[in-house]
Amino acid sequence: MPPRPRAVLVGVLVPGRDPADLDASLDELSRLCDTLGLDEAGRLVQRRGGTGAATLLGSGRLRLLSMWTGGSGSVRRGPAPKGGESEEDEPEELILDDELLAELPPLVPSDAPVDPEDDPREAAARRARRADIVVVDHELTPSQLRNLRSACGVEVLDRNGVIIEIFSQRARSREARLQVELARLAYLAPRLRELGGPSERQRGGIGGKGAGETGHELDRRRVRDRMAEARKELAEIESSRHLRRERRHDLRQVALVGYTNAGKSSLMRALTGAEPYVADQLFATLDTTIRRLSPEVNPPVLITDTVGFIKDLPHSLVASFRSTLDAALEAGLLLHVVDASDPTWRAQEEVTRAVLAEIHAQDLPRVLVFNKCDRLPPGAEDALRAERPDAWFTSAHDLARVALTHDAIARFFAEKDPEVELFVPWTHAAAMGLVHAQALVLAEAFEDEGARYRLRASAPVLARLRAAVGEPD
Repeated sequence: MPPRPRAVLVGVLVPGRDPADLDASLDELSRLCDTLGLDEAGRLVQRRGGTGAATLLGSGRLRLLSMWTGGSGSVRRGPAPKGGESEEDEPEELILDDELLAELPPLVPSDAPVDPEDDPREAAARRARRADIVVVDHELTPSQLRNLRSACGVEVLDRNGVIIEIFSQRARSREARLQVELARLAYLAPRLRELGGPSERQRGGIGGKGAGETGHELDRRRVRDRMAEARKELAEIESSRHLRRERRHDLRQVALVGYTNAGKSSLMRALTGAEPYVADQLFATLDTTIRRLSPEVNPPVLITDTVGFIKDLPHSLVASFRSTLDAALEAGLLLHVVDASDPTWRAQEEVTRAVLAEIHAQDLPRVLVFNKCDRLPPGAEDALRAERPDAWFTSAHDLARVALTHDAIARFFAEKDPEVELFVPWTHAAAMGLVHAQALVLAEAFEDEGARYRLRASAPVLARLRAAVGEPD
């Protein structure tokens, strides 16, 4: 198997940001790179007053970054004038002190000849194993993307680009592929000129004469046309999805929401017996899965597994997956799953809250569920219970805990529905099966004229049962 590409991670520490927060963000970016199939070669961090500089980094750090990748360290400014070289930044002299050299990746043997007049430390830097790609833990503007690619000589991705690439690899269903394609095109549209380089080609109008459209205008039009086609196809899928949702409208539904890799799919499998794709990776699940709670309860409860969230989730992905996330809006209960063993769970909880607010699901009944409690050190769970007394605590790999979560879900809906009495005359005996299938029967008594039930049921279900037995609503 060929070695995986190596990525150098780049972060900027701006005023007001905790260095620990940046470290945690880079750790998450490293996991995203691993999910994408990249190995981390190392990290480069610089303190800056902001992230708006043309090259994001200062000239010294930019030169150092270029040593990781074999780039020139200078930025190509524009197309070459006729009969001349293209303009580049004049690289500033970089003093390779021991602190800077310590940030380079581990050195590997090299058979390349060494000029004895070369600075030995700079020669050592050139022998360093190069990175194949630069990944920046910030959203880059199109011009920053172009400048960094020019200086480093390798592919450059920002955080949004990495997430979209992962979604592109993981999408399986037709709907998910269309959603990801739409998000990808929205991401690429403003970057076409910078990613494709300058283009002066033109296509004339009728008969091939006239100025016509430049190549970039053609590319933009193709992107707009494809986005319109994808939206149309998604609308067709959504219409059929709407019919299925109508059939589930009166059923009890639970949606699992939360940060990516919090264990939602594993918990889904434990609660329903379904076999969703489960992996210890970010964004292992993109497609919505709906299964019945098992062992089944009366009336049945549907469990929905949704796509995971992440910090700085691109807005284009939130917009594209809105139809998928709408499953959360139909739920009578949101189980907000967090990884109890992750020290950053509080920040992840806030990210999930923000995305739920973005899709207008913030007011739905929600319970915080601490998953992976089997990974907690002694005493940690007691501390969490004291901090969040209303939360549920479980582990997808602990059958006893899963059973308690199962019972808590059933009890939530049972206590929510009113307790009523319903009389079913023998002339409507066929409705007795509906009573047991769609309501929670608390007591049943048989009389000369029929059967009398004490039960719990939602208002729509109760209205249907009363209509089935000829009782006025």
